[in-house]
Amino acid sequence: MSAVPGTALRIGEVALRCGVTTRTIRYYEELGLLGSGSGREKGAHRLYEEADVARLQELIRLRDLLGLTLDELVELAEAEEARAALRGRWHEDPSDEERVRILDEAIVHAKRQLALVRSRQRNLEEFAGELEAKLARMRRRKRELNR
Repeated sequence: MSAVPGTALRIGEVALRCGVTTRTIRYYEELGLLGSGSGREKGAHRLYEEADVARLQELIRLRDLLGLTLDELVELAEAEEARAALRGRWHEDPSDEERVRILDEAIVHAKRQLALVRSRQRNLEEFAGELEAKLARMRRRKRELNR
């Protein structure tokens, strides 16, 4: 399904495109991960733009790729939003002193994100090590049985 640029999509269409349920989309909105329907009149349909779809797809990719909990996903998304705001400040042509402050803040956010990714990486490495040890034991037992 491809939407016409500028065309708003209903929640069911977004769910179908992203491979999630409408309930997941509503929950992500509640968590602040996806644009909230606060400007929507009560009972009105939720409408989404292509940017919302792209954001949801990215969130799902990060969640699945890193095996993030929802709290971790929120933390990662908040750090990314903070960095985006800092990029906006950077492009307002601030003084060099302000640019140093912007970079200091951006570094803190990037470090938070990297720590989360590294934590997941360590967990995966531990799991891979456990599987390698099990595989070695199974191969050893098989050799013993083939004697």
